[in-house]
Amino acid sequence: MSRKVLVISGDGIGPEITAETVKVLDVVNQRFELGIEFDEALLGGAALDETGVPMPDETLNKAKDSDAILFAALGGPKWDANDRDLRPEKGLLQFRSGLGLFGNLRPAILYSQLADASSLKPEIVAGLDILIVRELTGGIYFGEPRGIRTLENGEREGYNTYKYNETEIRRIAKMAFEAAQKRSGKLCSVDKSNVLEATVLWREIVEGMAADYPDVELSHMYVDNAAMQLVRDPKQFDVIVTGNMFGDILSDAAAMLTGSIGMLPSASLDKNGRGMYEPCHGSAPDIAGQGKANPLAMILSAAMMLRYSLDAVEAADAIEIAVGVVLDQGIRTSDIFSAGTELVSTRVMGDAVAAALQL
Repeated sequence: MSRKVLVISGDGIGPEITAETVKVLDVVNQRFELGIEFDEALLGGAALDETGVPMPDETLNKAKDSDAILFAALGGPKWDANDRDLRPEKGLLQFRSGLGLFGNLRPAILYSQLADASSLKPEIVAGLDILIVRELTGGIYFGEPRGIRTLENGEREGYNTYKYNETEIRRIAKMAFEAAQKRSGKLCSVDKSNVLEATVLWREIVEGMAADYPDVELSHMYVDNAAMQLVRDPKQFDVIVTGNMFGDILSDAAAMLTGSIGMLPSASLDKNGRGMYEPCHGSAPDIAGQGKANPLAMILSAAMMLRYSLDAVEAADAIEIAVGVVLDQGIRTSDIFSAGTELVSTRVMGDAVAAALQL
């Protein structure tokens, strides 16, 4: 049985980390006889340069015909002066929406070998394993009306609309409750219901669904307190569910608890479990082409792809174990480098993971 994977390398460091990830996938593809067939497409700045739009129709059509999408990163200062509809980020939002990728899973896991790389004390973050479930296609990033207007007094005003409907809330809450059932059975719903009506409804619906999941302990927390608690006592959390904007911010904060955002994968899933898999970091244009990028987040995203969309759990386990072996060997890219370890390039890190898979 063949499995179609669409690969989108994007911008900045994207092509570099994509090359190493495909290298690792080639090994497990052969070792576990997965039958993966790769195709490529453009998105973001690369698509703008080639086609004039940030998301070509061909890319969306290829994605719809694939079993999973593996995506690197997009954006950069080259396109910052473009009109909003002609920026790389617009293409990504259109892509997620066009595929119905409403649920974003962002694990924040601290490898024991990297405890000293965290900005917090090792005793606070040792053993950290959090899953943030972020709603991805609603909220203030997609709400209408939005724009910049000129008032009667001549002053300009920017405005956005924060809104969620019941269906959007129920489907992301269902994903979070089910994720909690597979973990320790703890779910914290993060909102700002003391000031935002959209999240009053959010809390009401999530609370009402709790009876359907008696094995899950549900709690609620305001987003400002959640941000503080992530820094004060992050291990109190297991699964966090929240809206698009809050999830964007909190997941990046959680990423830094692990020592580097260059270590963290993510999955964006539709209602059928098909999805796009990407590292949590951006395109890092300041180091693009220099061989400094850490490919592990994208490699671990590929492991998530194997686990969640391609039903290849054994291969996913093998990749995650191989990453642990490489870290045990003291091999590090610059973002996780410390005294007593070996500083290597993007390519060498990819080679090391591929080699560990063949041990």
